[in-house]
Amino acid sequence: MKLASLKPGRDGRLVVVSRDLHWCADASHVAPTLQAALDDWEHLAPRLELLATDLEHEAIPRERFHEREAAAPLPRAYQWADGSAYVNHVELVRKARGAEMPESFWTDPLMYQGASDSFLSPRDPIPLKDEAWGCDMEGEVCVVTGDVRQGADRETCLAAIRLVGLVNDVSLRNLIPAELAKGFGFFQSKPASTLSPVLVTPDELGDRWQSGKLHHPLLVELNGQPFGRADAGVDMTFDFGTLIGHVARTRDLGAGSIIGSGTVSNKDPDGGPGKPVADGGLGYSCIAEIRMIETIQTGKPVTPFLRHGDRVRIEMKDEAGHSIFGAIEQEVVPA
Repeated sequence: MKLASLKPGRDGRLVVVSRDLHWCADASHVAPTLQAALDDWEHLAPRLELLATDLEHEAIPRERFHEREAAAPLPRAYQWADGSAYVNHVELVRKARGAEMPESFWTDPLMYQGASDSFLSPRDPIPLKDEAWGCDMEGEVCVVTGDVRQGADRETCLAAIRLVGLVNDVSLRNLIPAELAKGFGFFQSKPASTLSPVLVTPDELGDRWQSGKLHHPLLVELNGQPFGRADAGVDMTFDFGTLIGHVARTRDLGAGSIIGSGTVSNKDPDGGPGKPVADGGLGYSCIAEIRMIETIQTGKPVTPFLRHGDRVRIEMKDEAGHSIFGAIEQEVVPA
């Protein structure tokens, strides 16, 4: 089942979407918003699934689904916690700074709590007041949970995953060092993130979804050119069950909580850092990673961060070339 929220409205209007993303059907008579559906998932999900089946069979009224008319599936959420499940990415960042990576990073997830009061729509521009802030995209996978009790084990956390999608976790890299130095973590350096047009139930992903990981390449483009093709299931040190369990160690999680994977990152087959797509590699899901590799190899970064007018596209396609979640496609504009 694929779900989306259409504009307008602060929380959007819930629709079910066809597998090919061409059509949608109103679901507001089942639940007015996606959050309302998540709040009563056990009772409402079967009704939404029947709607989705009827939509595929063209048995109910339908309308064309246009990604540009979609809000974020959850325009605002009760919780947004982002991990750094691809430790390869963290290792490169620290190596570029000349810092050792603690061994605990391989066994204890690194996570931050982001602002969840407003997620950008998949076609919304990225507002950037100052290019000197070092604006970067971060292509990630995310999941949306049901209620999770404090102390839940990994298997319980995996069972609580209701939906899967993509996210662009926009970062202002040049604001991060000063904020982290204060000891309270990210805030100004993490503006609004962007969700994919559609979220899907794990069963919709078939064999791509295994043990809390999405095994499929994440396609990232910068200004129309391939930038990243990293496989989200490879080199993911912590699966989503582990990430959710980390968050739930000391608190309950409410239905509608969004958990991010962190920047999808793959090592080179020889164990070294990844290579650009243009050089036959799998590339990168964020600009910071190639800048770190440039720093390690040549002593300084060369690739610039995002500038006004730059365009970013983040998507995942099936084996037939059809988009699974729709595309996040954004232009950086002056704020």
